[in-house]
Amino acid sequence: MSDKKAQTRERILQAAASAILQNGPQEPGVADVMAAAGLTVGGFYAHFGSKDALMLEVFEQLLRKRRDLMALVDPSLPGKERRVLAAGFYLSRKHRDATCSGCPLPSSVSALPQLPEAYRELLAEHLELLSAQMCESPEEVDQALADIVLMVGGMALARALGEGDLSDRVLRAAKSAVI
Repeated sequence: MSDKKAQTRERILQAAASAILQNGPQEPGVADVMAAAGLTVGGFYAHFGSKDALMLEVFEQLLRKRRDLMALVDPSLPGKERRVLAAGFYLSRKHRDATCSGCPLPSSVSALPQLPEAYRELLAEHLELLSAQMCESPEEVDQALADIVLMVGGMALARALGEGDLSDRVLRAAKSAVI
């Protein structure tokens, strides 16, 4: 692939990632993504076979980035301590207010049942890998999964509420419940 074509493809991927983080994978049309990338719709199919192909690739990249970030939490710590540290960051005002970056799940999970099965397969793989990554032993996997569920749900509610006292309380309540 030529450098110019690779750069154009990267612009499309970045525009699609921003759209997923803000509204989930179902919302943006090809025209919206291409306009955000500063390109015309006509060039889209030189890079992707379909909107779903683009959105699936971006969704997978965003989930992988979240796992990569969680891997930065000191792996020598016990699983519980890693999850508490992760929750401290994840359930923060800064993360709540960063709707153009961060975790794609709060904006995406409600739309996944209406999208192709491949989205749910990516989500399932992500949850399995992330929960295993956030624990010390196989016995802890379900607790790690419960903590992930709590974090994503707490963030989704806090973002839905927007900035304010109740949203801050939701973040604090979810953070305090991670064990």
